Amino acid sequence: MGSSQKKKKEKQKDFQKAKLKVGKAKPKPDNFTDTSFRSKAIVLSQQSLNTAAPSTNTQFSHHLSLLSSKSDVQRKESLAHLTTSIASRPVNSPLPQPVSAILPSLLPLILDASNGVRTQLLKLLRTLPPSDIEDHVSQLLPYIRAGMTHLAADIRVSAVETLSWLVDVAGAEVVSCAGGWIKTINCFLSILGWHTEESSKWSSVGRSTFGKSGTQGKPMIKVLQTLGEFLEAGIGSPQDISMETDSTQEETADIFSAWQFPICHSAHHMIPTASAPYAYLNLFGQPRDEDGEMYETREDRYRVFSNRFMKAVQLGLENARKEGGELGRASAGATKVLKEASAYGVGP
Repeated sequence: MGSSQKKKKEKQKDFQKAKLKVGKAKPKPDNFTDTSFRSKAIVLSQQSLNTAAPSTNTQFSHHLSLLSSKSDVQRKESLAHLTTSIASRPVNSPLPQPVSAILPSLLPLILDASNGVRTQLLKLLRTLPPSDIEDHVSQLLPYIRAGMTHLAADIRVSAVETLSWLVDVAGAEVVSCAGGWIKTINCFLSILGWHTEESSKWSSVGRSTFGKSGTQGKPMIKVLQTLGEFLEAGIGSPQDISMETDSTQEETADIFSAWQFPICHSAHHMIPTASAPYAYLNLFGQPRDEDGEMYETREDRYRVFSNRFMKAVQLGLENARKEGGELGRASAGATKVLKEASAYGVGP
């Protein structure tokens, strides 16, 4: 009997409801499966176990690739790193990468919407060797002209500042490359509002007006100063002729008379100093119109300027001079260049 009672109680035990007590956990069923787990992690004090730092060229290439980042802060910091790398390199040492590889990443930033990025870009351009910039003027000018006719006023001013730097380091190449003379003058007339039949075709952007103070006048001062520098590089009287005295001319004539070989055109028989001496022939390029032609001599540039732009520029400078103040003083430089160019004419 004892065994039968025990079995009966065990069967009833399966159907009895367990009484829950406060503070005690609910008993787990017999078929309970433990699914808990524990995770472990290994934390290193460094990101890489390699103690060798990346080389300077590797870092330079990395930051050069970051110039296309969507973050303007990242673009500005990368430009600052590139500027420091170029400026701090040893004297007469080559660049981490050639200018031909650097410029394609820099040129779109001339039209960048961030003012800080454009300012840092100009600092970087000033650190590049001028001798390397001379061969890439034709790549820089289209972006500069696009900035000069941009809808945003601050981008136009930044483009003018970039053009001022380019004229300073490679003025002869700027005014003599394809489209560097007429197209750039049209951009100046577009900014200043000195309309001619040709400049009105370039842009219908609202022009900034002259002003004696505030933000309206300060950009115009920079534009007029850059215009004077551009005209000086293009049609300014040659320094070697203007500074030559009568005694120097007599001494030069005596030296030439001692030579039996006719050396009047000796420069044409020497090795050319330009990187592309026959670019003016345009053997493999698209056909050019008058605006896109190369005007390599001062005489050609003065002839085109006097026929198409002289009257409009003189009238605009006269109106700027009447405004007085800093604007009038800024126009004096360009006026002086025009007077010297008109006095010299097309040359002797």
